[in-house]
Amino acid sequence: MAFQEKQLGQLAPADTNAASIYSPTSGTTIVKTIIIANVTAIATTFRLFLDGDGATYAVGTALFYDIPIDANATIQLDVFCPMNNTSGNLAVRSGTPSALTFTVFGVEIT
Repeated sequence: MAFQEKQLGQLAPADTNAASIYSPTSGTTIVKTIIIANVTAIATTFRLFLDGDGATYAVGTALFYDIPIDANATIQLDVFCPMNNTSGNLAVRSGTPSALTFTVFGVEIT
Protein backbone atom coordinates (compact mmCIF):
# COMPACT_ATOMS: atom_id res chain seq x y z
CA MET A 1 0.00 0.00 0.00
CA ALA A 2 1.37 3.43 -0.96
CA PHE A 3 0.40 6.79 0.55
CA GLN A 4 0.96 10.05 -1.30
CA GLU A 5 0.05 13.37 0.30
CA LYS A 6 -0.53 15.97 -2.38
CA GLN A 7 -2.54 18.82 -3.76
CA LEU A 8 -5.63 17.13 -5.15
CA GLY A 9 -7.00 20.07 -7.07
CA GLN A 10 -7.28 23.81 -7.49
CA LEU A 11 -10.08 25.76 -9.12
CA ALA A 12 -11.08 29.41 -9.51
CA PRO A 13 -14.65 29.26 -10.88
CA ALA A 14 -15.41 31.94 -13.47
CA ASP A 15 -19.16 31.63 -12.81
CA THR A 16 -21.56 30.63 -10.02
CA ASN A 17 -22.13 27.06 -11.16
CA ALA A 18 -20.92 24.15 -9.04
CA ALA A 19 -17.97 22.35 -10.61
CA SER A 20 -15.97 19.27 -9.74
CA ILE A 21 -12.56 19.98 -8.26
CA TYR A 22 -11.57 16.37 -7.56
CA SER A 23 -12.61 12.84 -8.48
CA PRO A 24 -10.60 9.78 -7.40
CA THR A 25 -8.95 7.76 -10.15
CA SER A 26 -8.30 4.61 -8.10
CA GLY A 27 -7.87 3.35 -4.54
CA THR A 28 -8.99 5.58 -1.70
CA THR A 29 -8.42 9.29 -1.25
CA ILE A 30 -8.82 11.18 1.99
CA VAL A 31 -9.52 14.88 1.55
CA LYS A 32 -7.87 16.59 4.53
CA THR A 33 -7.69 20.34 3.94
CA ILE A 34 -9.64 22.76 1.77
CA ILE A 35 -8.44 26.35 1.47
CA ILE A 36 -10.74 29.02 0.05
CA ALA A 37 -9.22 32.39 -0.83
CA ASN A 38 -11.38 35.38 -1.70
CA VAL A 39 -9.18 37.25 -4.15
CA THR A 40 -11.53 40.22 -4.51
CA ALA A 41 -12.63 43.25 -2.50
CA ILE A 42 -16.20 41.87 -2.39
CA ALA A 43 -17.57 39.59 0.35
CA THR A 44 -19.26 36.48 -1.05
CA THR A 45 -20.29 32.94 -0.15
CA PHE A 46 -19.18 29.43 -1.05
CA ARG A 47 -20.58 25.92 -1.19
CA LEU A 48 -18.85 22.54 -1.08
CA PHE A 49 -20.44 19.29 -2.20
CA LEU A 50 -19.43 15.64 -1.91
CA ASP A 51 -21.33 13.18 -4.06
CA GLY A 52 -19.78 9.83 -3.24
CA ASP A 53 -21.01 8.11 -6.40
CA GLY A 54 -21.98 10.79 -8.90
CA ALA A 55 -22.16 14.47 -9.82
CA THR A 56 -25.25 15.84 -8.10
CA TYR A 57 -24.45 19.18 -6.47
CA ALA A 58 -27.52 20.08 -4.43
CA VAL A 59 -28.62 20.29 -0.79
CA GLY A 60 -28.53 16.48 -0.52
CA THR A 61 -24.77 16.37 -1.18
CA ALA A 62 -23.77 19.66 0.50
CA LEU A 63 -20.96 19.71 3.06
CA PHE A 64 -20.94 23.51 3.45
CA TYR A 65 -23.74 25.70 2.08
CA ASP A 66 -23.68 29.46 1.52
CA ILE A 67 -20.86 30.06 3.98
CA PRO A 68 -19.81 33.73 4.03
CA ILE A 69 -16.24 34.72 3.26
CA ASP A 70 -15.06 38.29 3.69
CA ALA A 71 -13.32 40.32 1.01
CA ASN A 72 -9.61 39.51 0.67
CA ALA A 73 -9.93 36.71 3.26
CA THR A 74 -8.86 33.08 3.40
CA ILE A 75 -10.61 30.20 5.13
CA GLN A 76 -8.97 26.86 5.91
CA LEU A 77 -11.25 23.89 6.47
CA ASP A 78 -9.76 20.82 8.11
CA VAL A 79 -11.97 17.90 7.10
CA PHE A 80 -11.90 14.11 6.86
CA CYS A 81 -13.64 12.99 3.69
CA PRO A 82 -12.75 9.49 2.43
CA MET A 83 -13.50 8.93 -1.25
CA ASN A 84 -13.17 5.51 -2.89
CA ASN A 85 -15.53 5.55 -5.86
CA THR A 86 -14.13 6.78 -9.20
CA SER A 87 -17.60 8.12 -10.01
CA GLY A 88 -17.57 10.34 -6.91
CA ASN A 89 -16.89 14.07 -6.98
CA LEU A 90 -15.88 16.83 -4.62
CA ALA A 91 -17.33 20.03 -6.04
CA VAL A 92 -17.14 23.74 -5.26
CA ARG A 93 -19.29 26.78 -5.96
CA SER A 94 -18.55 30.48 -5.62
CA GLY A 95 -21.34 32.95 -4.89
CA THR A 96 -19.60 35.55 -7.08
CA PRO A 97 -17.94 34.86 -10.44
CA SER A 98 -14.11 34.87 -10.38
CA ALA A 99 -13.99 35.76 -6.66
CA LEU A 100 -12.72 32.57 -5.02
CA THR A 101 -9.86 30.16 -5.45
CA PHE A 102 -10.35 26.69 -3.95
CA THR A 103 -7.37 24.43 -3.21
CA VAL A 104 -7.75 20.86 -1.94
CA PHE A 105 -5.07 18.79 -0.19
CA GLY A 106 -5.20 15.18 0.89
CA VAL A 107 -3.72 11.73 0.64
CA GLU A 108 -4.13 9.14 -2.10
CA ILE A 109 -3.84 5.53 -0.94
CA THR A 110 -3.12 3.01 -3.68
